[in-house]
Amino acid sequence: MDTRQALLVDAYAAEPTAGTPTGVVPEADGLTDDQMQAVASELGATETAFVLPAADADRRLRCFSPTEELVQAETATVAAHAALYERGGIDDGEWTVATAAGEVAVETKPNGMVWVEQGRADITEVDIPYADVADALGLDEATLKDVGADLPLVTADAGEPWLMVPVNYFEHLSDLSVDVAAVDSLCDRADAAGVYPFTFDTVGADATRRSTFHGRAFRAGSRTEEPVTAAASGACAAFVRRYGALDDTIEQIIAEGGHFRDRPGTVSVDTDGTEVWVGGRAVTALDGTVTVPAADDDDDIIEA
Repeated sequence: MDTRQALLVDAYAAEPTAGTPTGVVPEADGLTDDQMQAVASELGATETAFVLPAADADRRLRCFSPTEELVQAETATVAAHAALYERGGIDDGEWTVATAAGEVAVETKPNGMVWVEQGRADITEVDIPYADVADALGLDEATLKDVGADLPLVTADAGEPWLMVPVNYFEHLSDLSVDVAAVDSLCDRADAAGVYPFTFDTVGADATRRSTFHGRAFRAGSRTEEPVTAAASGACAAFVRRYGALDDTIEQIIAEGGHFRDRPGTVSVDTDGTEVWVGGRAVTALDGTVTVPAADDDDDIIEA
């Protein structure tokens, strides 16, 4: 039977069991769509990257959730390149990567950082009462109005639209009591993939600087908070940059998250308010093999 190396890589983290667990299959050449979907389902990660050769790019990535192929998957792209770099498959440098969203630029740095071109951010103010948003998140309306004069409710889309909800203090962000049905309703009204409450009142710092904001990601249709999401972090960074909410001395934005899932991590963002690049480190937590079903076999795969 066909077996392939399969990794679980924790993206946006410097140590295992933090950040966002992500599947990576470093050598996926020859696998069919159904086989890749089966492997992604077995690994169970939110995103799994399959590394393939490409004729007109340095490599090709196909990325799957447990149920479908993904068009945009920055987290899987970061995890895949970090894993390749960690194993000596690639050096530091600039790469062209073919994806379902088109050709994407990726850069691997000597310090282990992986940067991915996320794209252009579209930001649209939304007309949703603060009371409705506050009720969906279990907050007092005043915690939103406190910052609403400078940062309104918007959808920010750098590849995937998220409803951005500025919250005044970390203590209020930490006390959320989320109504899943109400969050789904907000997403329908805002035409958003999820709701991203955030605050500039942060808890973490890396070796040289403090995080810029702390966010929590609640995707429509899910009962589980996402640990660290590049899609929402990059879009939020473009939003606060465009609306002048950051000091001009802040060149690189650091979005922290995952603390309430016991998987803390940080996404670095480079943006002028329109163009967005996201970056992060990643570390392999599990290195094993997976047995792939035959191409015409619908049976579940079995890990070896």
